Amino acid sequence: MSARPDTPLLNRVHKPEDLKQFSDAELTQLAHELRAETVSAVSETGGHLGAGLGVVELTVALHAVFDTPRDKLIWDVGHQCYPHKILTGRRDRIRTLRMKDGLSGFTKRSESVFDPFGAAHSSTSISAALGFAVARDLGGTCDGGLGDAIAVIGDGSISAGMAYEAMNNAGHLNRRLFVVLNDNEMSIAPPVGAMSSYLSRLYAGEPYQELKAAAKGAVSLLPEPFREGAKRAKEMLKGMTLGGTLFEELGFSYVGPIDGHDMNQLLPVLRTMHDRATGPVLLHIVTQKGKGYGPAENARDKGHATAKFDVLTGEQKKSPSNAPSYTSVFGQTLTDLAAEDDKIVAVTAAMPDGTGLNLFAERYPSRCFDVAIAEQHGVTFCAALAAGGMKPFCTMYSTFLQRGYDQVVHDVAIQRLPVRFAIDRAGLVGADGATHAGSFDIAYMANLPGMVVMAAADEAELKHMVATAAAHDDGPIAFRYPRGEGVGVDMPETGEILEIGKGRMIQQGQRVALLSFGTRLEEVKKAADALAARGITPTIADARFAKPLDQALIMDLAQNHEALITIEEGAIGGFGSHVAQLLAENAVFDTGLKFRSMVLPDIFIDQSSPADMYATAAMNAEHIEAKVLDTLGIAQIGSKSA
Repeated sequence: MSARPDTPLLNRVHKPEDLKQFSDAELTQLAHELRAETVSAVSETGGHLGAGLGVVELTVALHAVFDTPRDKLIWDVGHQCYPHKILTGRRDRIRTLRMKDGLSGFTKRSESVFDPFGAAHSSTSISAALGFAVARDLGGTCDGGLGDAIAVIGDGSISAGMAYEAMNNAGHLNRRLFVVLNDNEMSIAPPVGAMSSYLSRLYAGEPYQELKAAAKGAVSLLPEPFREGAKRAKEMLKGMTLGGTLFEELGFSYVGPIDGHDMNQLLPVLRTMHDRATGPVLLHIVTQKGKGYGPAENARDKGHATAKFDVLTGEQKKSPSNAPSYTSVFGQTLTDLAAEDDKIVAVTAAMPDGTGLNLFAERYPSRCFDVAIAEQHGVTFCAALAAGGMKPFCTMYSTFLQRGYDQVVHDVAIQRLPVRFAIDRAGLVGADGATHAGSFDIAYMANLPGMVVMAAADEAELKHMVATAAAHDDGPIAFRYPRGEGVGVDMPETGEILEIGKGRMIQQGQRVALLSFGTRLEEVKKAADALAARGITPTIADARFAKPLDQALIMDLAQNHEALITIEEGAIGGFGSHVAQLLAENAVFDTGLKFRSMVLPDIFIDQSSPADMYATAAMNAEHIEAKVLDTLGIAQIGSKSA
């Protein structure tokens, strides 16, 4: 383990008000120490590194100028909040980041009064800050009090529609509110779109950056030296396209862009804004993701997310892989299919690498679209691509697709358009916790008329389902698969087109049938092995489809076994509920079938390893075994206590 950094000033900080004792020069030194401590901590835990390193100076400056927790500091997404956590009384726990019972990798209300609003999805911060500002003005009360509201949002996150909706409303309400636009030219993927180009143009003419702000009416907010030339600046720059136009049209006073790593710029500008603002103000800072740590600065993603690593070299300590990841199987299969079919296109929302589309994008750049952090737009874009005769694969994490659900219903399902939904990160995902769990997609997709819903039991099945989706033109189709490695099965050369609504038998047995949907199938097999030692041989089937159900298979299992148990990696209301409805409508329960459904519990499960999270959910092999024994009324002698 690397030696801990020397942090004499940081050692004196136990809460943000301790920053008030430091001079500006000491605050600059404190930022260096905070950066070193952040790198040291993440080297031991893994996590989101680059974003935090990019806002170290900003974090120090905001806590030095504002009065948290009375002033509500809201970090958009929360990827960048590790330095904030260190300064807000959590340094002693920072090396528990993203671990079971440890600190969350995002802001979390239940963790600290200094996290006034939880976040792990993007583009919510301005809406939240405006809510706090209005609550303050209406006499609301909350932990820590209510003062100013400050949203820190990145150039990637501000590309999402929700951020514009919030800014439009904030400009209309004209409440005192601060938005810091952290412009590092890098969200998770390089930012795309016109907004990114606009921000780039704003600071392309560096010599005029201060004059731009002055010329566009933010004069009273600028430090004294900048104000003198304001009139002259307006004359000089008249007729030019000036910085801040868009934001000022939305009702914000615009300041910037300024260097977000220069405390000599940050501190005076923030103090001036703090002292003089009356309505909404946007401060545009330019930063570098991964700043101050060479391996992160030099990485293509600027050290966005990292495993544990060696501080000196930056080399990550990843476990060797025994099987391909589900994500890579999807990406490779889709790329192979696209070689045979020029109508296949892929759409993702700021996650080309995370969804495995990087290979597709390299091979077929004109047919791969990163729509930025805009899932609603992405889904409707896919709907029209389908209406236009293309075969779009809408490739999003389960938890992010939730943001485009109205579009799934209104623009895709009602119109029966053949959009292919590739739903990554299905089930419980580990260290990112409840905010990133793919718990609800089975339920929210399978209740839509005409939607086909599949789940891959292993990586070979995923290959078949990608091929099946590509060939399916009769309405929308979705397939889900988890994070992480496959189970090591033999991979077919090409994907097989599955018969829609047809499951498969895995093994024949008696008394109890286990009907699995998705990757719990491996745990079902382990449970069956343990049950065999007790003289019980269950029948095992892989449903493959939650919609349409394989009615013949399910009715056969029900009629030839005394018990039927469904197992799925999703919340109540999904596959098991559809099976129960089928059995009820066919009067199967009238004749005494014992039916059980194993689903995720009705709680949000906190971060841990996926195996431990599934233990919390009671969905591992030993839990399946116990469920069988309990359902059959067989006593478990010497069974583990719950």
